[in-house]
Amino acid sequence: MKNQFNLLNEDNKTISYEHEEQKLQKMLNQQTLPKHIAIIMDGNGRWAINKGLPRFFGHHAGVKSLKEIINACCDLEIKVLTAFCFSTENWKRPQEEIDNIMQLLVEYLTNELINLCAKGVRINPIGVLQELPQPVREVLDRAVRHSRDNDRLILNLALNYGGRLELIKAIRGISSAVEKGTLKADQIDATTVEEYLFTAGQPEPDLLIRTSGDSRISNFMLWQIAYSEIWFTDILWPDFRRMHLLRALVDYQERDRRYGGVKDGKM
Repeated sequence: MKNQFNLLNEDNKTISYEHEEQKLQKMLNQQTLPKHIAIIMDGNGRWAINKGLPRFFGHHAGVKSLKEIINACCDLEIKVLTAFCFSTENWKRPQEEIDNIMQLLVEYLTNELINLCAKGVRINPIGVLQELPQPVREVLDRAVRHSRDNDRLILNLALNYGGRLELIKAIRGISSAVEKGTLKADQIDATTVEEYLFTAGQPEPDLLIRTSGDSRISNFMLWQIAYSEIWFTDILWPDFRRMHLLRALVDYQERDRRYGGVKDGKM
């Protein structure tokens, strides 16, 4: 049970967050917000270990952060949010941790589906889904069916996802089309590749956020983030809140996105 001192600290932190949020919100230009935000939600395990808890408690706490960021994206009218939930490399983790993560996914989508649909969120899992446990596949299928007509926010849940594997699957799909004669090799361009990615039809991420202090991409959306602005933070994912998202957005809007060119004749 929390003591009075801890409760006071949490209350003060909440007040501080709200004050900071209000200040950052006023700094935002609604017209230049990113259409697509991608997040590498890192640091769950370290958050738990720092508190003397099993790693699973960090994943459970991370769900609260995801809920808050989904709500913030809906409020800000962001069109696409991609959350890196489970990578192709995460199968190397202890089986108990994997089982707990999969069960958490089932519980989250079971408990939150009605709320997500009420907010207009469309669930779109991306990755090699057929390799996920059956209970996870079943709850994902249900979530996709019930949310398919929602158009406020596309929520890409990257599960058993790897950027290299995505590109391999795209190459195989394109190669198959060439073999069948439905596509000529000299017709292949960037648009063709994008049509074979898990995110086909979606805008590329304007902003990539990675939490927990690591400054690497970790095999995430290798094609799609070619021109994404990247925002690294030391904040561990379970501590990431709307205020931190607003900080990232303010920083994003201060950047000069030239896509390899120059603006206004400047060098």
